[in-house]
Amino acid sequence: MAGMNTASLRSIAMVLLAAMLWGTTGTAQSLAPAGLSPYWVGALRLAVASAFFAVLAWPAWRRHGARLHRGSVLLAAACVAVYNLSFFAGVKSAGVALGTALAIGSGPIWAGLLQAVLLRRLPAPAWWLGTLLGVAGGAAMALDGGASVRAPLFGVALCLLAGLAYAVYALANKRLVAQAGPAVVNLAVFGLAGLLSLPVAALLGGAPALAPETWGVVLYLGLVATGLAYLLFSAALRHISGATGVTLALAEPVTAFVLAILVVGEQPSAMAFWGLGGVLAGLLLVIWAELRAQS
Repeated sequence: MAGMNTASLRSIAMVLLAAMLWGTTGTAQSLAPAGLSPYWVGALRLAVASAFFAVLAWPAWRRHGARLHRGSVLLAAACVAVYNLSFFAGVKSAGVALGTALAIGSGPIWAGLLQAVLLRRLPAPAWWLGTLLGVAGGAAMALDGGASVRAPLFGVALCLLAGLAYAVYALANKRLVAQAGPAVVNLAVFGLAGLLSLPVAALLGGAPALAPETWGVVLYLGLVATGLAYLLFSAALRHISGATGVTLALAEPVTAFVLAILVVGEQPSAMAFWGLGGVLAGLLLVIWAELRAQS
């Protein structure tokens, strides 16, 4: 039991670190030249991350790559591609604040429902309470009292689709990391997702305008905010539930919130700080529920 809790605690820390790296994405992307389409930012970071995973996984690919369930790889890759495209399109339609709140906030709800229906494992009441508290807090941080809640239904649907895609990816990825190492799994998933995303980016974003400073941003997003972050996330799923992994990713807006204050110079309202408290309290509840379930 002690060993299980130690592994779970280590995995929780890995997801929180991954979420912190994801939280730097918005700040890093803001440094990219304005002429670069967000569709290309998403596609190129998948391509760079795939190269990163190829370097890590190549020695083990021949031994373990064949173990992976092809249907799960295809599902996870499609979800990564759908998440990238629907998130950017949804945010563009619904607005950054509301779109981000819907996409990131709906993910844990989708994950809990899918785990209950597909895996016949209903998360504990404390997990639901922590998740809902964290989602509400994240929404308060994103909206910050100044965003309009009126948005096109299509944009709202795209953001909810992004949350669903992320939840399905996490559950499929948990199955895959039980079959092979995280680097091998991510090479298969992100390599295929990159192949799916590049032609769509070309169709929706036109020819990319790749200035020299663009590559610094893309390399950071691909190697650190995507490659290293998803390596940590995938490894952590070996010892915690997929639903908990998705909820712990709510630490992402906490990081983005702090960076917005320290780097961008934003001055959030009191509502945003109350939301921050809600997210932190919700994460503590979810961590407690996960450790209790593993004991």
